[in-house]
Amino acid sequence: MKTHRPALSRRTVLLSGAALAGSFALPSRGLTADEPTIPSMKGKVALITGSTDGLGKAVALKLANAGAHIIVHGRNRERGEALRKEIDALKGGGAMFYAADFSSMAAVRGFAEAVAKDHKQIHLLINNAGIGSTDPSGGRQRELSPDGYELRFAVNYLSTFLLTRQLLPVLVSSAPARIVNVASLAQRPVDFSNVMLERDYDGGRAYGQSKLAQILFTVDLSEELQGKGVTANALHPATYMDTAMVRSAGVAPRSTVDEGADAVVYVATSPQLDGKSGLFFNGKAEMRANAQAYDAEARKQLRELSVKLTKA
Repeated sequence: MKTHRPALSRRTVLLSGAALAGSFALPSRGLTADEPTIPSMKGKVALITGSTDGLGKAVALKLANAGAHIIVHGRNRERGEALRKEIDALKGGGAMFYAADFSSMAAVRGFAEAVAKDHKQIHLLINNAGIGSTDPSGGRQRELSPDGYELRFAVNYLSTFLLTRQLLPVLVSSAPARIVNVASLAQRPVDFSNVMLERDYDGGRAYGQSKLAQILFTVDLSEELQGKGVTANALHPATYMDTAMVRSAGVAPRSTVDEGADAVVYVATSPQLDGKSGLFFNGKAEMRANAQAYDAEARKQLRELSVKLTKA
């Protein structure tokens, strides 16, 4: 059954990209790195999408405490303004809140334009906003975005692609800068003959495809941005973090939101990662993503499709 939705319903939860990751065990290629302190972010501007709740909020507060000016994004204006005030009270770099529904490409484009108008520099873009494989009621039917795209592909991947491409000039002019895509261990290869999953739809497959698409985009960006002072990396922050979405799905949390936030902040700020790009992390440990992420032809196909769908 196909459902057209003009905007994300209240029952569709905005969450961190890894909240529904599960326990997809892929072999690690590195040791977990300990980074007990965050480098000073004074004078830096950080944009965290989906930052009014959960993982995004925790990351925003950590970076704000380190002195960064935070660009807060979410759909809920009340929560967004509350976080802005909380950050302002820290007497650091302050914050600004922007409301935007990332199921709509027009809304993403408008958000990017507003941010670029207000901020001549952005040193850190953390693409964290996303939705899981089901709504809180456990519903698994296929849903469409206002643009007619499969909803998880639109919110989790296409919004990331469009926002990043719109803000690249600002990021490059702000170098050194970093892009961090909050992905997942739940990765499913993109089927280019059935990207919108009009056949054999499954919520887990839709989620996994959107998360792997983020990683393909990350590797693609790393090649495009070589020599420009901007790095792009992706990560799975933590498995089944203790969030309202995980609990409502009846899943026992395996990790805390703080664990996930520490991993995101590590990839976003650690001096150990200066100049390192195109990598995927499980927490703070570097590892290989699904093989499709390193397939140049697949990345080319995804890039061309994404440009067409978003008009980037």
